[in-house]
Amino acid sequence: MNILLVGSGGREHALAWKIAASPLVKRLVCAPGNPGMAKLGECRPVKVTDVPALVALAKEIAADLVVVGPESALEAGLADALKDAGIPCFGHSQSAARIETSKAFLKDFAVRHALPTARHGTFDDAAAAKAFLDQFTAPFVIKADGLAAGKGVVIAETRADAAAAIDDMLGGRFGAAGARVVIEEFMTGEEASLFALTDGKTAVTFGIAQDHKRAYDGDLGPNTGGMGTYSPAPVVTPQVTRKAEDWMIAQTVKGMAEEGSPLCGVLYAGLMIEDGSPRLVEYNARFGDPECQVLMLRLASDIVPYLLACAAGTLESLPPPEWRGEAAICVVLAADGYPESPLGGSIIKGAEADFGEDVVVFHAGTARDPDGTLRANGGRVLNVCALGATLSEARDRAYAAAGAIDWPGGFYRRDIGWRALTR
Repeated sequence: MNILLVGSGGREHALAWKIAASPLVKRLVCAPGNPGMAKLGECRPVKVTDVPALVALAKEIAADLVVVGPESALEAGLADALKDAGIPCFGHSQSAARIETSKAFLKDFAVRHALPTARHGTFDDAAAAKAFLDQFTAPFVIKADGLAAGKGVVIAETRADAAAAIDDMLGGRFGAAGARVVIEEFMTGEEASLFALTDGKTAVTFGIAQDHKRAYDGDLGPNTGGMGTYSPAPVVTPQVTRKAEDWMIAQTVKGMAEEGSPLCGVLYAGLMIEDGSPRLVEYNARFGDPECQVLMLRLASDIVPYLLACAAGTLESLPPPEWRGEAAICVVLAADGYPESPLGGSIIKGAEADFGEDVVVFHAGTARDPDGTLRANGGRVLNVCALGATLSEARDRAYAAAGAIDWPGGFYRRDIGWRALTR
């Protein structure tokens, strides 16, 4: 079969790596792809939001399935256009993707369907938003309503900082994504991620992971799209998983279908866990990045039948996916200046060395010169991932590989996995 994979980041390289390993796949085309993905399939220079060009490309290659990686493509309506063209797609409709692309929509949906989550209010007026802060005590959670590349959340320690964040967002920092702000009560506990696949009727749990959002060791510095992750996450016990499945995932799939926006793809629940009970922080409508990377390393099953079943509405017919017993970890190598002003163009050496079968380096923000030189071309540039019998073993392998990469223009956290390793 022929598959078109949409995206160019580390998440998409991991998906390409897993899809290319399937015996069902004859041809893999990536749009636009990256230098790492180019070793697994063809790359075409089509933007992820250029819906007409992507539909045309899917027709050109006679795609049996289109797999959509980034949320921006879903927001642009790619899945809807593919459906209209009769092309199977693993990815939510524009309407269903609102579960991620509008935090206000999600919070209102959570209220309608009694999902356990934080109290909140939504505002487009700064004065009203600041007055609403009286409902809570510090710290305050301020979120841009729309997509902001994982950077549209501020945890304000003081009321003055919260007011400044409101002014910043409503003042245009995130453009249209910040035209409204959502203010939430601060939830205490430990945050982790649970993934499910759904065809709009059935949901299948598809892995757990724990991310590190802050830029620097010790969970210090600004929020990022994610500086590293590991799987499994001990805080997500079987009991927590069952509660999340029953209280959130099942209710969400049912509720979205009832409201005329059935889901078809990934449902990624950010959980806040306290005393063995999860509450919903947010949903994402796609695989996490870098969580996807560790899930693909641990997934023992062929992923393609699950992607096809979601698109075809036949997920119920498949057995639960099988997972490797090893732990997996991902260390993100980011360009100096990330997340605010990453410096591009620096030369990277040694990233494509053979680090052993238990280590995989996924490209995220890279570019290759005509002479083969690899350069940084983004904020998060490389994802060094490893498997191990224990998380400690996986960590040691990942950091050994990261340390062998010659890239003076980048940095990485050196404490990925600390929560699990210090339990």
